[in-house]
Amino acid sequence: MIKILIVEDQAMLKDSLQHFLDNQDDMKVVAVTDDASKAPQICREQKPDLVLMDVITKETNGIVTAAQIRKEMPQIKIVIMTAFPEITFIDEARKAGAHSFIYKSSGNEHLLYVIRSTMRGLGYYPGPADNPPSVDQLTEREIAVVRLIHQGIPRSEMIKKLEVSEMTLKKDINSILNKTGFDSIMEFAVYAAVNDLILSASR
Repeated sequence: MIKILIVEDQAMLKDSLQHFLDNQDDMKVVAVTDDASKAPQICREQKPDLVLMDVITKETNGIVTAAQIRKEMPQIKIVIMTAFPEITFIDEARKAGAHSFIYKSSGNEHLLYVIRSTMRGLGYYPGPADNPPSVDQLTEREIAVVRLIHQGIPRSEMIKKLEVSEMTLKKDINSILNKTGFDSIMEFAVYAAVNDLILSASR
């Protein structure tokens, strides 16, 4: 039985992960927390086999905490997970000694594969094909939505500028999130701007 500690600050995802993993015959979630700074103490008390660690948590950087756990309790496996497809996180996770790295946009079966492989001593890190999404799959209006969100335009004004209904705008935002794997439209808007995706994109 693989004993797992989940470190995740999004309540819905945390509950979903706990339910999903607890339903596996070979896994048991022994603890959950929304704050990475609490993880080392939980590890001392609950002695999990594996920590599923979010990069960005309530108070602390999960990668920093992962390094602390690896130094103090090297027998514990660490799987870093993130919604941000940034290559720097991969490098930082490797330096921290994390055994595996996974994007939150990955499917449930892939998550199970990574957890089981990690426990067998086979670490997993994304290859080039697993790297950040582009805007190629977005429609012209979806790109316009991302641009307006990054500009800080209120949704009431976005509806007027785009000449769409509130329901249509919500559908566009959900479509963007589904296509990119991000959990927050603001997070994707920032990511797209930083990586010059929304300014250079054209239709």
